[in-house]
Amino acid sequence: MAWLKRGVSATKVLELGVPATVLARRKGRSVSMAAVMIGVDPHKASHTAVVISAAEEPLGELRVRACAVQAERLLAWAAAWPQRTWAVEGAGGLGHLLAQQLLSAGERVLDVPPKLGARVRLLAAGDTNKNDPNDARSVAIAALRSAGVREVRADDHAAVLKIWSKRHRDLGRSRTQVVCRLHAVLCELIPGGVSKAITAAGAARLLEPAAPAGAVEAARCELAAAFAEDLRGIDARIRETRKKLAVAVQATGTSLTGLYGVGPVVAAVVIGDVRDVSRFPGRDHFAACNGTAPIEVSSGPRKIYRLSRRGNRRLNHAIHMAAVTQIGHRHSQGRAYYDKKLAEGKTPKEALRSLKRQISNAIFACLQADARRAASRAGGPGGQPGNNSVASAAGSHPRHRLFGQATPGPGHHTTTAAGNPAPSPAHAAARKARGQRSPRKPQRPKDTSQASKNTSGAP
Repeated sequence: MAWLKRGVSATKVLELGVPATVLARRKGRSVSMAAVMIGVDPHKASHTAVVISAAEEPLGELRVRACAVQAERLLAWAAAWPQRTWAVEGAGGLGHLLAQQLLSAGERVLDVPPKLGARVRLLAAGDTNKNDPNDARSVAIAALRSAGVREVRADDHAAVLKIWSKRHRDLGRSRTQVVCRLHAVLCELIPGGVSKAITAAGAARLLEPAAPAGAVEAARCELAAAFAEDLRGIDARIRETRKKLAVAVQATGTSLTGLYGVGPVVAAVVIGDVRDVSRFPGRDHFAACNGTAPIEVSSGPRKIYRLSRRGNRRLNHAIHMAAVTQIGHRHSQGRAYYDKKLAEGKTPKEALRSLKRQISNAIFACLQADARRAASRAGGPGGQPGNNSVASAAGSHPRHRLFGQATPGPGHHTTTAAGNPAPSPAHAAARKARGQRSPRKPQRPKDTSQASKNTSGAP
C-alpha cells in the first residue's frame, strides 16, 4: 500500500479512515461494484466494515474510529458501490447510533442479531478466526442470506417508552440491592431482622428508639440510616419515572391498558420492545418471540414439548407480571381460567404458563387493533364506526375476550358482562346496514364497592 511505503503507521491509517483493502479485480477480471452488502461490526472505540458481492466475495474492508465523523467516512468509502445495503450487528444495542446515522443519510440498513452472525461464522468453511473483519463479513452474509433480518427504522415514540421502561427496570434493581444491604445491617441491630417488607419509613421507625451501646453499634445505625435515605431517594425516582411512563403510554392511545393487570409499566415494555406488530405473521409467532409458546423436542414418533427459555425475556417478564396480578384477584377472569386449569389436573406452574399464553394472545390482538387504528388515522377518514373497540379488533364479543377491563365499571362488571348474550351475526349485519345502534340497557353490578374499586394492579 502507498501509505505503508511512506511509513504511515497503522494508527494513522485508522485515524484517516483509509480502506485496508479494495479488491477491484480478481484473477484478471473485473468485479461488479453494484448490489453489494456491507456488514458492520460495531464497537465502542471503532467500527469495522466489510463489503461483499452477491456471491459472498469480499470486495473491500474499512475500519474507522468511533467519532463524530464515523458515518461520513463510511459513506465516502462506500460511494464506490451505489447500490448498497448496510447490515449492522446489534442495531438496537451497540450499533444503534451508527445505524441511525446511516438511516438519516438515506441508506438502507438491516439489523442482524449477534447470534445469527456468530452462527454464520461457526459454519463457515474457510477462515473462522474470531476477529473484527471476519465478524463483519459474517454479518454481511447473514443479512444477504437470511429472510428474517429486519430493516432498521427511525426512532419513534416507541423508543421513548423503551428508554423510560429501561430506567424503571434499572431503578427497581437498584432498589432491591439497597433493600438487601439495609436488611443485612438491620439483622445485626435487631434480633431476627425484619419479617415484613422493608420501606424507608419503616426502617426509620425501627432506628429511632435504638440507643447505640458503643462505637460499632453507632456505626451500624448510621449506615442503616444512610441506606434508608438512599431507599427514600430511589422510591421518589421510581414514582417520577412511573408518571413519565404513564404520560408516554397515554400519548400512544393504546388499548393495552384495557387488559386486566396491564398498567403503564407493562404496556411501555410491550410497545417499546415490539414496536411494529406487523413483523409477526400471527399470534403463534408472537408467543414464540416472548417465550410463552412451548418448544418441541420430539424425536421419532414421540412428541414432546418443554418450557421455552428463548425469546425476549423482558416481554416474558411483562406478561408474567400481568398473569400474577390476575391470579391475585379472585374476581378476575384470569383467576377463573387459572382455577379451571388447576381443576383439569395441571400443576400451579403449568396453569400459570397456560394463562401467560392467553395473555400473550390478548396482547397481540390489542397491538393489531392499535396498528389498524393508526393506519386508518394515517389514511384519513372513511373507517367504519366501531373499529376502535378492542372487542371488534379481537373479532369476538367481550364475553369471549379474556381478562376484561383493567378497571371494571358499572357497565363492565366482571360478574355480569359474561352473562350478556352475544349478538347474532345476522342481527349485527342488519344493524350495520341500517346505520343504527341498538340501545344498551344500563347494568348495575351486584357489588358496587367491588365494581368501583380500581384493580388495575399495574406492577
